[in-house]
Formats: sequence, C-alpha cells, structure tokens
Amino acid sequence: MKLIFLGPPGAGKGTLAGLVGKQHKIPQISTGDIFREAVKKQTELGLKVKSIMERGYLVPDELTINLVKERLSREDARKGFILDGFPRTIPQADALNSFQVINAVINFQINDDIVIRRLSGRRTCRSCGAIYHIENRPPKTEGICDNCGGELYVRDDDRVDSIKKRIEVYKNQTEPLIQYYREKYLLKNVDASVSVEHSIEEMNRILWT
Repeated sequence: MKLIFLGPPGAGKGTLAGLVGKQHKIPQISTGDIFREAVKKQTELGLKVKSIMERGYLVPDELTINLVKERLSREDARKGFILDGFPRTIPQADALNSFQVINAVINFQINDDIVIRRLSGRRTCRSCGAIYHIENRPPKTEGICDNCGGELYVRDDDRVDSIKKRIEVYKNQTEPLIQYYREKYLLKNVDASVSVEHSIEEMNRILWT
C-alpha cells in the first residue's frame, strides 16, 4: 500500500505513520528524515541541501522531489510506504504522479481547539529534552523533569500564537492538496481527535478490509 498522510500539527500524524508502518511492514518516509540522511551521507544532493539550509532557505521543489524519488526507489519501499510531509504543494503532487502510483491519501481531521490544547500543553526539559504534557503526561513535580530534575519550559513553537500561525499556514498550503486528491478519488478522511488506537482501527477498516 502506497500512502500519503496529510494532517495539521498536533494531529499525531507522525506517531500514526510510525505505528501503521510497523504494523504493515512499510517504511514511514518524511522529507525531514530524507534531508538529514542525505546531509549525513554527504551525497551530491545532500551537500546541496546542506548549503541551502545553512543559508536559512527552504529546499526548492526540484531538489526535494529528486530526493524523494531516490528514496522511493529503494528496496524497502517497493511494496509500499507512508509519505509524511510530502507532497506539500500541487507541483510536488504532480511530480510524484510521474514516478509513483499512490493508492490512498489519508486526511487526518481535527478541530483547531483540540490541536491548540494538545500542543500548548507540552512542556520540554531544558536539560535532557524530555517532553511532558500537562494533561496526558504531567511530571511528578510541576515544572521539574522526572528524569534529570531540569527546568520544564514551553517552546516557542508550542505557544498559542505560534500554534495558530502554524495551523493557518498548514490550511493555506494543504487545502488545495486536499481538493486535488479528492478529485482523484484518493482522499480518505480519518478522525484524529480520538485515541491513537481508534484512528488506527479506522484506517485499517478503510484501507485493508
């Protein structure tokens, strides 16, 4: 099964992709991982990515597409994969169509209020990087890391204003993609506001039954 996962920040898309990938023995592939691997291996494309990122620019479509194409040509992706974070634009989706046949696009639906509550509740340890949540995984002592005793803080990305901006950017970027795949009859909506187990159960019912 060759899949694309779409979902706003806080939908749990990455977690779900990892779990579904393990369950069905297909790799979870994100552009972030591809970039990091290419840079680490110092491939020709990787050196280009490193130069662009060090200057603070976004990696252009052509380079991103070439890296994704190379990754999907590997043996572990022959029988299926989950693309997490790609495509982000219509030109990327058109390019993907030229070298892969996608079976389905999972669109994780979740209300903005739930996303804000999930992300704004995160607390990160300044010392060891451990992540907590004031509702779902609170520390034993408020403001103190269970692991190392370090101070817990709210990352800039997890502040409400920043979260609202990230949601807005996602919607502006992704709405055209949702319509694009809806018109190709590939779009499948999954409720991401429920538990991880329920979301996976719904996906399995849609895709594998």
